Amino acid sequence: MSDAALPTASTSPETAAPMSDAVREALAVSLRGCAELLPQSDWVKKLQRSEATGQPLRIKLGLDPTAPDIHLGHTVVLNKMRQLQDLGHRVIFLIGDFTSLIGDPSGRNSTRPPLTKEQIEANAQTYYKQASLVLDPEKTEIRYNSEWCDPLGARGMIQLAAKYTLARLLERDDFTKRFQSNAPISMHELLYPLMQGYDSVALKSDLELGGTDQKFNLLVGRALQAEYGQEAQCVLTMPLLEGLDGIEKMSKSKNNYVGITEAPNSMFAKILSISDEQMWKWFTLLSFRSEREIEALKAEVTGGRNPKDAKVLLAKEITARFHNAAAADAAEADFNNRAKGGIPDDIPEVSLSGAPMAIGALLKAANLVPSTSEGLRMVEQGGVRLDGTVLSDRGLKINAGTFVLQVGKRKFARVTLA
Repeated sequence: MSDAALPTASTSPETAAPMSDAVREALAVSLRGCAELLPQSDWVKKLQRSEATGQPLRIKLGLDPTAPDIHLGHTVVLNKMRQLQDLGHRVIFLIGDFTSLIGDPSGRNSTRPPLTKEQIEANAQTYYKQASLVLDPEKTEIRYNSEWCDPLGARGMIQLAAKYTLARLLERDDFTKRFQSNAPISMHELLYPLMQGYDSVALKSDLELGGTDQKFNLLVGRALQAEYGQEAQCVLTMPLLEGLDGIEKMSKSKNNYVGITEAPNSMFAKILSISDEQMWKWFTLLSFRSEREIEALKAEVTGGRNPKDAKVLLAKEITARFHNAAAADAAEADFNNRAKGGIPDDIPEVSLSGAPMAIGALLKAANLVPSTSEGLRMVEQGGVRLDGTVLSDRGLKINAGTFVLQVGKRKFARVTLA
C-alpha cells in the first residue's frame, strides 16, 4: 500500500533547537531496528520537551489477547518498549479486551471470527504476566480498553464514527483487496481502526508502537487525536520477525515460533536452528546488546570466527532472559550432548503394554510421531533410533523392556513396554 493510501502523517519542519546528547541517544534508541518513525521531527520535539520539563512521555502498545501465549515475534515491540522505559518514559501496556471482540482485520483476506468474552478473559490472564518478562512491571501502566470503549454506548460510537470517512477506511490495503475481489467485509471490522485510534485519545499517548502491519491503525490514532484537539502521537513501527523457517512471519499456526514460556532446552535448540543470515536480524530485534557490540561480533564472524559461536551467544541471552543464566548454561550443555549423540536427562517417561509392538504403532503410542504412517516414514528415512541404534526395518516388532526411543534430533522418550 502506498503512503497515499494511508492516513496523513503530517510532517513539521525540522526543529531548529540543537539536540542534547541525551536526546540524541534517545533518538538512536528509538530508531534501532525500527521500520519507520513518523514524523521523526515531531518525536525529537517531544523528547526535547520531556528533557526540559522532566515529564516522561506516554508510550503505548496495544495487544489483543487473541491467543493465550506470547512468542518471540511479539517481543520485538516489547523490547522497544523496554528500551524506551529504561530511558525514563512511561509505558502503557494496553490489553484490547474490547477490540478483541471485533477482531483485528489487519492482513486478513477474510472476516476474523470474533472471540467470546470468556476466551478473551482467559487469554488476558497470561498476557501481562508473560509481557512482564520483558517490561519492568514497576514502571508499566496496564490498562484495558473496555474502560473507555464500553461507556461510549451507541451515541458515542456514532459520534466517533463521524470523525472519519468510509473512503479513508477503504484505502486500507486489506480492505481494498477484499472490496475489489468481492470478498465480504463486515461492518464491525470497519470499526476496528477507529476503536484502536480512540485508545490513543483516551490515553493521550505521545508515541504508539506496533508492527508494520499496524501502520494504518496507528495513523488513525494520530488523526483522531487531532480531531479531539490533542497533540498528535508519533508512530513507530517495527519489522515483523520471520520465524524459524526464515520465510514466514513467526506464528503458532505456521509452527515456526519460539514461545517465551517454552522449556529452556527447547528454546535454546530452536534458536540454534535459525540460519546464519537470519541470526543478525534476530540480534538487532531481540538482543539487548548494543549495536556496537553486535557490529563487532559480526566483524569477528566475517573475519573467520564460527558463526555458531555468535548464535550460541544469542540463544543463551534469550534463554537466560526468560529463564535464568543457569538454565541457559544447562540448555547449552544439553544441546552439545545431543549433538554428540547423547541422551538428554529430562526426557519423558512412557509406560505401555502390548508387547511385542510394531515400531510404527510404538512411536505413535509414545507420542513421538502424530501417526503410525509418519512413524514408518521416519524409520524409512533413518530418523529413528532405539538405544542409539538406527532402525531401518518397517516391519520391526519391539519386545518387552525399557529403552530410549529417539525421532529426529530432538524427540526422545524412555519407554517401558510390557
